[in-house]
Amino acid sequence: MSLADLTRNAVHVLPEGGLEAKLALGRPLRVKLGIDVTSPDIHVGRGIPLQRMRAFQDEGHIGVLIIGDYTTRIGDPSGRSSERPILSDEEIERNAQTYVEQASRILLAERTEIRFNSEWLAGLSFADVIRLTRIMTVAQMLERDDFAARYAGGQPISISELLYPLMQAYDSVAVRADVELGGTDQLYNLLAGREVMEAYGLEPQVVLTTPLLVSWDGEKMSSSLGNNIPLTAPPEEQFGRTMRISDDLLPEWYRLLREVELPPDADPLEAKLALARWIVARSHGEEAARAAEEHFTRVVREGRAPDEVPDKPLPESEVVHVPAVIADAFGLSTSEARRLVAQGAVRVDDAVVTDLDVPRRELAGRVLRAGKRRFVRLVEEPEGRR
Repeated sequence: MSLADLTRNAVHVLPEGGLEAKLALGRPLRVKLGIDVTSPDIHVGRGIPLQRMRAFQDEGHIGVLIIGDYTTRIGDPSGRSSERPILSDEEIERNAQTYVEQASRILLAERTEIRFNSEWLAGLSFADVIRLTRIMTVAQMLERDDFAARYAGGQPISISELLYPLMQAYDSVAVRADVELGGTDQLYNLLAGREVMEAYGLEPQVVLTTPLLVSWDGEKMSSSLGNNIPLTAPPEEQFGRTMRISDDLLPEWYRLLREVELPPDADPLEAKLALARWIVARSHGEEAARAAEEHFTRVVREGRAPDEVPDKPLPESEVVHVPAVIADAFGLSTSEARRLVAQGAVRVDDAVVTDLDVPRRELAGRVLRAGKRRFVRLVEEPEGRR
């Protein structure tokens, strides 16, 4: 594998010539990637630096995946206009336990070292923290675009946020990183790692950043925005979400995710279907990808009910209030359900529902559809439960 393969899609590789010098050492490099556990999911956008780690692993290097269970208690200020909300210890622990399995969808287990940064950060004494803070100045911190904008706008910046880049940098000291990967929004933090490593007498790491993936809404893919595709989402959900991206995003998604160029004459629909199959197959296998495509074709493109539809017992009354059934079946409010009926988005089998109240006998045994992807089969209440 060439240097170009290792650095595919990289925005920054710093310092110039640094990676070549590391590779010339003739030993497996320690390639670090830190991920804070601010949400339950790793999405395909956050998987882009994982793909670079996998490229290094394929060449015999060691991927050091750091689960930021301790830094999550502060919250990364990168790209933020306000301080991040802090998760509870229970949420952090729950999220952290899922990340290893999710990352395994991309990484080689035998060449992955999993570390939790509470291993070293929780044990730092106050004197250790003071030593760390002496490495960088407040003026250096305020050079960051996000801090500078907040400071100029009179927005508060907590001392804990100023500590975050130093804590992430100390991770590189603890694991003796040769290379650190991250998105372009992490450039400041990764460069801080070089400075802190040098202050601790270590050879500074090489910094390699990758682009941030733009999602179907034009925003950076983010779990908090809900515009993401989690690596472990169900196949049908992964497929459907991928199909939401606009045609103009296809070349970038192909380049960053599949790491190939989309032919200029490619049919957008076929290209999108192929991309959705690839995303599902990577996480769940080829059979799951085929089933997800069949489901998408049947339910979304052809507007038919899926092969398997959950049962929903009808209320005992002779006249059924349809919005109430919809709200109960799909977790919507009654007002949302009424709007769906008013929009003509509710069907019983193939017939559009126009009345809010429908005789029970006209619903029993039929499939109720609300919107494009919500289906239940309306059934009589079992005799034993009446």
